[in-house]
Amino acid sequence: MTEPSGFLSLEQLAAFAADGAIDTVIIAFTDMQGRLVGKRTSARLFLEEYATHGAECCNYLLAVDVEMNTVGGYEISSWQRGYGDMVMKPDLATLRAAPWLVKTAIVTADLEWPGGAPVVEAPRAILQRQLDRLHERGLEAFVGTELEFIVFEDSYREAWKKGYRDLTPATDYNVDYALAASTRMEPLLHDIRVAMDGAGMYCEGVKGECNLGQQEIAFRYKTALETCDNHSIYKNGAKEIAAAHGQSLTFMAKFNEREGNSCHIHLSLRAADGSPVFADDSGAGDAASGGHSQGAGHSKLFRHFLAGQLAALRELTLFYAPNINSYKRYQPGSFAPTAVAWGHDNRTCALRVVGHGSSLRFENRTPGGDVNPYLAVAAMIAAGLYGVEHELELEEAYAGNAYDADVPQVPSTLREAAALFAESELAREAFGPAVVAHYLNNARVELAAFDSAVTDWERVRGFERL
Repeated sequence: MTEPSGFLSLEQLAAFAADGAIDTVIIAFTDMQGRLVGKRTSARLFLEEYATHGAECCNYLLAVDVEMNTVGGYEISSWQRGYGDMVMKPDLATLRAAPWLVKTAIVTADLEWPGGAPVVEAPRAILQRQLDRLHERGLEAFVGTELEFIVFEDSYREAWKKGYRDLTPATDYNVDYALAASTRMEPLLHDIRVAMDGAGMYCEGVKGECNLGQQEIAFRYKTALETCDNHSIYKNGAKEIAAAHGQSLTFMAKFNEREGNSCHIHLSLRAADGSPVFADDSGAGDAASGGHSQGAGHSKLFRHFLAGQLAALRELTLFYAPNINSYKRYQPGSFAPTAVAWGHDNRTCALRVVGHGSSLRFENRTPGGDVNPYLAVAAMIAAGLYGVEHELELEEAYAGNAYDADVPQVPSTLREAAALFAESELAREAFGPAVVAHYLNNARVELAAFDSAVTDWERVRGFERL
């Protein structure tokens, strides 16, 4: 029998299990922090029970901080509610091989309450709600994520012991698009690419980035839900593969004062028959869209959808930049955006329009490597639909250096983003008050933890000199 590869049907899993090629199935979902969590089970038990009925897990998995501490303020999970169970219901369309793990398959689960009702606060459910809104209009979202990371020669356990200080990056200088220096990392990068291809993804390529040890592995776009599922498994798998190499990598938005890790998100829409709807092949959209010189113009739908991104970006930034560290990326001249503006192939804007005809799309440059993809894509769809429903007019494309533009700015702190999210009627209408309250509490927990922490920066400045 051939080795397990790509997506698997239940029949294929049963055959591989009988042959001994797969003995373990991971049932997983992405938590608030964007991490893959779940449980391992025997392939036999998965086939006999979990594939149909799902597997239980504690509902505190959607109500903890990044340290897995139980914290107050969540309606769905608390000591008063007894920290009961949720059900991880496998989405069997996502069952796939995990070639970097021994004899293992992995499946993405949706979260339900024991009675069968969906857990609406779950990131995947939040995205599915926005996809349903698109489907009601006969539209399908296609998404690609470009996730950057920094590789270190230190293992994760060594990095922990060092307090993540004095780590050795995998390169010594800027290797943006450089091949020779990036080749040093090729044993690791090759294993990540091949493993993810073996898990059903379509790897487009890998390139060096500007920070020391920084790389980006990109995968071909898919439907929004497929891309977010792939993103979560890839991010987790890349860490596991790095650990097997005795190395480590980080997706932190800003590891140091050099270039941060971005996660640019590309989005386009198609009609139910698969035809693209962003481009106006008649050319009628050219004047209204500022005169796109690359060919086809922009459809009315595209202009409204992009105008919605501009109108909602500040109040939905909490879903693009969910952590204290996320906001350290937003520095002038850093290739991370500060200006809420759009432009044609202009990397100084938060929203960059690229492609033409069937490939016409926009890129949201606001998210960093720490983003939860389900939440970010849900926010982009909600913003676009807001623009469509209100027929917002698209302002002229910005030409030139948007870092110098007199335009609204991306929020500069988590506290500012949370305040804007709390006041957002758009967020409440699109996601529901329960979701808004849930993620505002998450932000408050992070802010309280940071406000009470004493940092190395404070010690260096204050130990002797103050």
